[in-house]
Amino acid sequence: MHEKLQLIGDNSPVQLVQPIAGGDINQAYYVQTAEKHYFIKTNQHVPADFFKMEADGLERIRATNTIAVPEVYYYDIAKGYEEMVLIMEWVEGNKSNSTGRVLGENLAALHLAETSSSYGLDQTTFVGELTQENIWYDSWVDYYREMRLRPQMEIAMEKGRMKGKRQKRMESLLVNLDQYIPKTPPVSLLHGDLWGGNWLVGKDGEPYLIDPSVVYGDHLFEIAFTELFGGFPADFYQSYQAVFPLENYYEEVKPIYQLFYLLVHLNLFGEGYGGGVDRILARYGKL
Repeated sequence: MHEKLQLIGDNSPVQLVQPIAGGDINQAYYVQTAEKHYFIKTNQHVPADFFKMEADGLERIRATNTIAVPEVYYYDIAKGYEEMVLIMEWVEGNKSNSTGRVLGENLAALHLAETSSSYGLDQTTFVGELTQENIWYDSWVDYYREMRLRPQMEIAMEKGRMKGKRQKRMESLLVNLDQYIPKTPPVSLLHGDLWGGNWLVGKDGEPYLIDPSVVYGDHLFEIAFTELFGGFPADFYQSYQAVFPLENYYEEVKPIYQLFYLLVHLNLFGEGYGGGVDRILARYGKL
């Protein structure tokens, strides 16, 4: 790590390296030198541009000037399967009475920033350790079907986790998707993987977003995921809606948007998420 820190101009001695638990994919560390505190990730079992995509996503969010993200100091692009390193700003603080409110207001501001006229993205990203291909679409229905749901269905089929009634219902949903979600909702820059573990608190209680998988899409897609696994305070939702009200059909589209993330978890972690997938497909997938 010392050699990598020297590349960003920190030649001071490393005083502390402390592993941080909680990640499923990377090894993470708090690193303190005589000059600064850092958050450092390492990995050698992911694609060469894995950390570059994370850095690019953070920069897209930062460029909107709406919500805080950690500063990225350095990342590797690997050659072969050598260990890669991502060096970022260390963010630490305690929640204040306004943290949830500010998180909601700032996320809504991010979603309202006018940054694209199309849905998708111009580069590959990752959701967990799964590659997330992207291209631009004029239709959100087409993007969500072809770039999100269908690829996860195909991965699940390869893993033997998508067959029988589940597969038939999934195929039916894909055919009829335009009956359930809007074709041209407002385009928002989304964090793309916003569960409770992907935001944290900095100085003076300011919320920060981390670990994005950015995409331009329907803001309801993002909000639906925040509700899937919890981790967001009630005033987050109240303040978000005060800035960017949710459309009156949100409750109808919420399960379909949550389906993508449940399929990702089915593919990454196994059949423990199959029940959630089946409940949604039973509601929307016609046999």
